This record gives sequence, structure tokens and C-alpha cells, in this order.
Amino acid sequence: MGKYKETAKVLEQSEISPGIFSLWIQTEHIGEEARAGQFLSLFSRDESRLLPRPISICTIDREKKALRLVYRVAGEGTREFSGLEKGDTLEVMGPLGNGFPLLKKKALLIGGGIGIPPMIELARELDCEKSLVMGYRTDIRFLKEELEDQGPVYYATEDGSFGAKGTVLDAIERYKLEAEVLYACGPTPMLRAIQAFAKERGIPCYLSLEERMACGIGACLACVCKSTGVDSHTHVKNKRICREGPVFAGEEVDLS
Repeated sequence: MGKYKETAKVLEQSEISPGIFSLWIQTEHIGEEARAGQFLSLFSRDESRLLPRPISICTIDREKKALRLVYRVAGEGTREFSGLEKGDTLEVMGPLGNGFPLLKKKALLIGGGIGIPPMIELARELDCEKSLVMGYRTDIRFLKEELEDQGPVYYATEDGSFGAKGTVLDAIERYKLEAEVLYACGPTPMLRAIQAFAKERGIPCYLSLEERMACGIGACLACVCKSTGVDSHTHVKNKRICREGPVFAGEEVDLS
């Protein structure tokens, strides 16, 4: 599988929740080769913003060579992207990083915050029994319909406005959910808790780490995380999230 730098065409964009946008783009090669858990780097038209912005893939339409990216406006780069309209073009590079392994085991897909979008394509690609657990701050549940199209969905909200009150682990306990493998994407505290939960129960887990990235191809070492083994590139206990990740087996990374 290669990676490509392309001029992508905007098919449509909408704001699906306050500050959260859904962007469909059409590519020449990336949409055919991408898989669940990978990401794209999007380049700004503003020359003062030299570094691209990494955005995870939400949905892939291979027939149309199209990709859906769901992202939160967090700075000037993503604010620029939020102004894109149908027919506009932008420079993108991808598919980048390693995706989720598709195991044929009873699976639990766990997403939190802006880590929720990648779970949709993962659910679409998995050929197994699966349930989804999604964590939101409030009852503003973006992508609710798309998630529920993929299987039973259980919710946790920080304020208790819908589903279990608290974290995704509170929802797993409340609804007595069981699985043979866990997949998760979200903020580090959530992933740390899931990693510990999986270890206690002897369940394999795969974690997609969120991190600020620079080059997106592993050259700059700006997005390293602690690893349990010595990395062959850096010769220390580090792994590059953009290159060896963003998806890691739970035992590979040290999130303490």
C-alpha cells in the first residue's frame, strides 16, 4: 500500500454538531486504498501554516473513491477547512498510519469524543458480532444514526443526560457487555482505562492514539509515545504514532 499526495475535490460539507464538521472529499487513489483506523494529512492554503493537519477517516466509499472526514474545529487550520464548499479543492496526503486489524472475534468498539468517527468505518469493515460503546459529554450525539446502522450502540454521557452517567467503562459495566476483543479511539485517559480493563480480563485490545502530529510520515519524531519495547528506528522505548500507529496493540504502548 502506498501513500499519495493529491488534489482532492470537495463533494459536500456540513456542520453536524456545534464546531464539528463532516467533510466528503473525492480522491484519485487514496479512497481506493484507505482502511479503517488510518488518517489523512490536510494542507492549508495559507503558506504561514507549513504543517498539515491530521484527520482520521470516518467512512470510505471505494466505488466513488471518496472519503468522509469528521473533525472538530480546534485552531486556525481546521477553521479554514470548515469553510470549504462543494467544488472546492484541497491538497491531501494519505492514507497514513496503520489501521485496525480485522479479527473475526466478538468485538466491542469504543469511541470517545472526536475518537468516535473512526469507529464507523471499522464497524463497516469488521465481519463479526459487534457492539459499540460511545462516550459523549452531553446528549449532543453526533453521528448517532450512522453508528446505530452498524449494530447495537450503548451510550455514556459525562452529565448523565443519556445512557450511563460517566465513562464508557461505566456503560460497559451498566449494560454488562462482553467481548473477545476491544477496539478503541479517544482521549488518552479513556484509552489508559480501557488498556487496564482489557489487561485485567485477558482480552486483546487495539488502541488508536490521538496526538498532535507534524510531518505525518514518521520523519520528525514529534508524535512519539512511550512503548513497552525498544523501537527499531529510535533505539529507545518510543514509537511514532503517525508511522507505527496510530493503532497499537494494547501491550505495545505505555500510557501511564
